[in-house]
Formats: sequence, C-alpha cells, structure tokens
Amino acid sequence: MSQETGRPKLSEKGLLTPDNCVLALIDLQPQMLFGVANFDRQAVINNNVALAKAARVFGVPVVLSTVETKTFSGNTWPQVLAALGNPVPIERTSMNSWDDENFVAAVRKSGRKKIVLAGLWTETCVALPTVQAIHDGYEVYVVEDCCGDVSQLAHDNAMKRVVQAGAKPVTALSVTLEWQRDWAHRGTYDAVMDIAKTHFGAYGVGVEYAYTMVHGTPPTALPAYVVPAASHK
Repeated sequence: MSQETGRPKLSEKGLLTPDNCVLALIDLQPQMLFGVANFDRQAVINNNVALAKAARVFGVPVVLSTVETKTFSGNTWPQVLAALGNPVPIERTSMNSWDDENFVAAVRKSGRKKIVLAGLWTETCVALPTVQAIHDGYEVYVVEDCCGDVSQLAHDNAMKRVVQAGAKPVTALSVTLEWQRDWAHRGTYDAVMDIAKTHFGAYGVGVEYAYTMVHGTPPTALPAYVVPAASHK
C-alpha cells in the first residue's frame, strides 16, 4: 500500500503508476487554444480536465505552467484550475519550459523520473521540453489528445520528433486506466467511473448502461443543475 494515500502499490515493470510519475500541464491558456486547428478545441479542454481530475484522484503531483499570461496568452482555463484545486501556475516568458528554472525545480521536487506531459502547442511547448527532459534522464509520456497545434502537419511532425527522441505517446484515458490498473482497487474505482461517465463519451455511457440495464442498478442521479445567479456588473 502507498503510505501517502492508502492506495495499493502497483507493479511498475515499465508502466506508469501514481507513485512513479509527475503530471506537467503547460500553457493551457485561451490564446494558445485559439490557435489549435488539428483537434476539436472542446475535446482538448475535456481531455485535459479529465486528466487533471485523474491526477487528483490518484494523488499524482502536478506542475502547472503558463506563459505571458498578462501580455498575450490569458489565464489557465478555469475548468482545469477547478479540477486541480486552483493551484498557482508557474509563470514563464520562455516558450520552452525546460529553460525555466522554476519549472525544472518543481519537476525535480516531485522526486519522480517519469513525466506525463501535455500542453499547447505540440511543436513548441510540448516538443522542446520533452526532448530536453529526455536528454536530462527523464522518461516522458506525451498525452497526445490533450495537446494541439496550429495544423495537423505541425502536430504530426512534433509527435514524430518526440517519439524519435524516446517519448511515449498516450491518451488521457489510457493514463487514467494505467493508474487504476485493477477494478478490484475500490478506493479509486468510483472516482474513475465518475471521470469516465463525465468525460469519455461512449465508454462512459456504456458504463452507465451496463450498471442499469445489465446489472439492474438504479439509474445514477446526477446533481441537479443550478442556474448561476444573474450578474449585474
């Protein structure tokens, strides 16, 4: 069992576990998302929120970083901040977060040698730190469906570059399931199912269908939608 969380300690043998990796989220900001042209932008938000929630469920340390917030890029998406518990991002001026001493120090402080990394855009803010982190002895897993770029070519070339450098391409769902690993681990089971039903489309609907139609579980009652109070600013 993990002493910090009470979770079962998973075998590694080359796999990700909640105890051997750190999650790095880079430049999830409005201006960067505006430039994404290769993926559906709402899907990029959805996948990053799912990944952020999974990191909290499994107690994975998170390094969140932003670039030129006030002068160009805007604030981190509020959905991601809320999912992470509203941490203060590490602000940078550099496109390459591995050039920023505070970012690298935060990764080192985690004590983990595997980095699960996502951000915008793939060809710069993802590819550059990935290549350099690998050079410095880290193992990097790029969460491809949480990234995006100005064109399909730019994204594809960036993914080829990081894979050639030794990075492993993964998805938000694959990382979540790799952290869970065994459905008998009940301490995180319900939280993972909640993420699946909220963010992972047909898989999530299939889970709900199996519960109710196959196993006879009463339909899950989601919290009622509360209409926000009108603003008079």
